[in-house]
Amino acid sequence: MKKKVSQQKLLYRWKRKVYATLMFAFCLGTFVFIQARFAFIQARFNGITASLDSLKKPRLDQKSQIAFLFIARNRLPLEFVWDAFFQGEDGKFSIYVHSRPGFVLSEATTRSKFFLDRQVNDSIQVDWGESTMIEAERVLLRHALRDPFNHRFVFLSDSCIPLYSFGYTYNYIMSTPTSFVDSFADTKDSRYNPRMNPIIPVHNWRKGSQWVVLNRKHADIVVNDTSVFPMFQQHCRRKSLPEFWRDRPVPAEGWKEHNCIPDEHYVQTLLSQKGVDSELTRRSLTHSAWDLSSSKSNERRGWHPMTYKFSDATPDLIQSIKGIDNINYETEYRREWCSSKGKPSPCFLFARKFTRPAALRLLRESILLEDKEQDN
Repeated sequence: MKKKVSQQKLLYRWKRKVYATLMFAFCLGTFVFIQARFAFIQARFNGITASLDSLKKPRLDQKSQIAFLFIARNRLPLEFVWDAFFQGEDGKFSIYVHSRPGFVLSEATTRSKFFLDRQVNDSIQVDWGESTMIEAERVLLRHALRDPFNHRFVFLSDSCIPLYSFGYTYNYIMSTPTSFVDSFADTKDSRYNPRMNPIIPVHNWRKGSQWVVLNRKHADIVVNDTSVFPMFQQHCRRKSLPEFWRDRPVPAEGWKEHNCIPDEHYVQTLLSQKGVDSELTRRSLTHSAWDLSSSKSNERRGWHPMTYKFSDATPDLIQSIKGIDNINYETEYRREWCSSKGKPSPCFLFARKFTRPAALRLLRESILLEDKEQDN
C-alpha cells in the first residue's frame, strides 16, 4: 500500500515538472515572438517615417522643377519640337496637358514619351472667350501643385514653340523669385463690368496675356480663389463678334451685351486684388503678333493673333522675335526693359501661333533651341 502511494507522489511530481517545463518553454517562446514582432514593427515604422520625411524634405539631388502646362484641343501638333526641347533634361520639368474630356495621350496619339498619359483626368470642355478657359487653367495648376518639386508653372498653348534650349529657358525662369505676368491697367477697352463692384473694384481691374509663368505662391492664390473667379463666371463674357456670326445668328439686341475676355483679365486682376503686383515681373515670356491691320487675309483678322505658316517660318522671323528687348505699355506710359540676373536679355522664351509645317521647317533648319550663353 505504501509503495503504491509513493509511486503516485513520484508521478505527481513528474507531471508538475513537465508542466512547469512546458510553461517555461511557452513563456520563453512568447517572449521571443513578441520581441521579434516588435523589432519588425519598429523597422516598418522607421521605414514609413523615413519615407514621409523624404516627401517633406527635398532630396539634395532633386532640382526645382518647371511645370509645363499645355492647353490643347486634342493632341499636341508641335510635340516633335517639345520632344527635342526636353531631351536629356529629366528631373528638371514636369508636363500636364488639358485636352477635351475623354482624350488620352497614348501611343496612338503621341510619338513623344514625354507626353504619354500626361493628360489630366478631370478636363472640361473649353470655349474661347468664356470662363471655361480660366477654369481649365485652375485644373492644370491643381494637378501640378501636388508635386512639391514644381516651383514654376508655365502656361502654353498647343501652337507654342520654345525659342531657346531647355538650359537657357530653365535658368532664365528660375533666376528670379517673381512670376512673369503681363499685367497693365485696362483703361481703353472698357471691359470692366460695374456689376463686379464691390468684390472687384475698378482700380484692381487688369489686362494682359493669359500665357503667364507663376511661382508656387501665386499658383496657390489662383487655385484657392473663391471670390474673384465666381465674379468672372457671372459678369465677364465675350460679346458676339462678326467673325462668329457665320456660324450663329446675329443677336437681336447685341448692343446690350458686355464684352469681356476672361483669360485676358483673370490672373492679372486676381493678383492685383491680392496686393502682390510688386512680386511680379509684369511682362509675358510668350510672343504673339497682334498687329494685323496690314494683313490681306480675312482669316488673319480679328481678335486672334497671327498664325505663322510654312512660308513665314524663316530665320529672319525668329531673329526678329529674339531681338525684342523692351515692351511698351501705352495705357500706363510704361516701357518694360527686359533683363535677367540684372543684365539685358531677350524678352521672349516662347512664341505662337505656329502651324505644324512652320515648326517643322524651323526645327529642320536648326533655327530653334539655340543654346544661348547665360551665367549660371
